[in-house]
Amino acid sequence: MDAADLDLLNGFQRDFPLTPEPFRIIAGQLGRSETEVLAALRRWQEDGKISRVGAVFATRKLGVSTLAALAVPPTQLEAVARRVNDYPEVNHNYQRDHDFNLWFVLTAVSSARLQEILSDIEEQTGLPLLDLPLLEAFHIDLAFDLRHGGGHKRSISPTAATDRLPTLELSALDRSLLTALQPGLPLLSRPYQALADAVGLSERRVIDTLRGWLEHGLVKRLGVIVRHRELGYRANAMVVWDIPDTGVSTVGRLLAAESGVNLCYRRPRRLPDWPYNLFCMMHGRERDEVLARIDTLCAEHRLQNYPHAALFSSRCFRQRGAWYLPAVTLPNQTENRRAARFEAVA
Repeated sequence: MDAADLDLLNGFQRDFPLTPEPFRIIAGQLGRSETEVLAALRRWQEDGKISRVGAVFATRKLGVSTLAALAVPPTQLEAVARRVNDYPEVNHNYQRDHDFNLWFVLTAVSSARLQEILSDIEEQTGLPLLDLPLLEAFHIDLAFDLRHGGGHKRSISPTAATDRLPTLELSALDRSLLTALQPGLPLLSRPYQALADAVGLSERRVIDTLRGWLEHGLVKRLGVIVRHRELGYRANAMVVWDIPDTGVSTVGRLLAAESGVNLCYRRPRRLPDWPYNLFCMMHGRERDEVLARIDTLCAEHRLQNYPHAALFSSRCFRQRGAWYLPAVTLPNQTENRRAARFEAVA
């Protein structure tokens, strides 16, 4: 991948142009043609290097979500993973190195639907299930810096601005637009017009609505959604700590500010099987690189005496954006599905 390709992938993961011809704007900034930009994005989507060009939604403004895990006998892992993937509400599904070896994210339109799915999975598999809803977010999805392995050291506010905003009520037309947007923008010269045609709105209304969603925090970012594994960052670890409840928020904000920590949040313990309450996602090109960074963070923040573990992913059973409503696919709007082939990731 040359410097021009990296500029396209790295520079437009957020702040995507809200103009009738966004790819032309991007091409002008990069000194390329619109045809070249669209061709590159289509190729990377087909190759699995990007998931989509589209929106990352604020989960708690649209519905509910949880992180769940199962302890699956190795001989049953693929069959159980396929069963979990039967639910469209499952957007991430990974094998990780732990007794609880199958980890998946569920996003649903209501708490009742979420619990229905969890109960179904537990009943159908007959396996112990961890339900670990988000309790406190310190750093979530501010794009992935491909030049620096996830990002530089950053400032973390005590409470994210989007958490202070009221839930946005969506009209029927807005919900139709959200549904059409879930798989990503169509990779066409005028993607917002294609969305408008699909849901019966004007192009201007679509653009203005998306701008309002971004300002309100319903959409956390709009842009290129990369798959870091396919771009060389294949050592993907979920690092978990058991931190006393009185100090977990302070430690969470400290770790969230560190370079190399891509996600950081607090979730509940589930004793006796799961004693951990602080989660960080860390990515690197090699496992030893990530382990060394974990050791450094433990030393810098005096965390060596707190129980912790690094759960590296070894297979991806699904990775895509969250679907809150039944999807509508438009022309040239084909979010890549390569993860359905159960890819090895390490």
